[in-house]
Amino acid sequence: MKPGKSDSAASGDASAMAADRPVFDATITPHRSLGQSGFRIVMTLVCLSSVVSSIPFVVLGAWPVAGFFGLDVAALFIAFHVNFRHARAFERIIVTPLEVLLRKVSHHGREAVWRFNPAWTKLERQEDEDYGLLRLSLVSRGQSVAVAAALSPHEREGFADALGAALANAKRGPDYGAA
Repeated sequence: MKPGKSDSAASGDASAMAADRPVFDATITPHRSLGQSGFRIVMTLVCLSSVVSSIPFVVLGAWPVAGFFGLDVAALFIAFHVNFRHARAFERIIVTPLEVLLRKVSHHGREAVWRFNPAWTKLERQEDEDYGLLRLSLVSRGQSVAVAAALSPHEREGFADALGAALANAKRGPDYGAA
């Protein structure tokens, strides 16, 4: 113990640390099935097939066809580039006994932050019997914010269960015995 601090000050520090400790911390990113190495392989194969396919047209004198093959490659490259830019978006949810912090960052880098009191926050579910959990929202004092939109309905269901349990734990308050 540091000189000048009493036992009650030390216990106050421990309770403050317990109240700031996250009960739940999750980052959701959009799923992308193709990584950088896969992108290089796909683009190499597309370029090779375009060159091989355009050679007979150039030999026969229909050289503008080679340009259209090049346009196809450029269009595919642009589509992948846009896809990879959209993959930079994410949402992060942190639940502590004192607050629920929702931070959404778009693929452009724009950030939006919401802070809720866990005692007044609930999860709202919009379900469909055929498709599962379609929409999940955090609702607090009339404000509703959609979360986990990047997840599939099945993944969203598991996320909703975990987030619901974390909100229930946060409403009970910090566990001072675990500090």
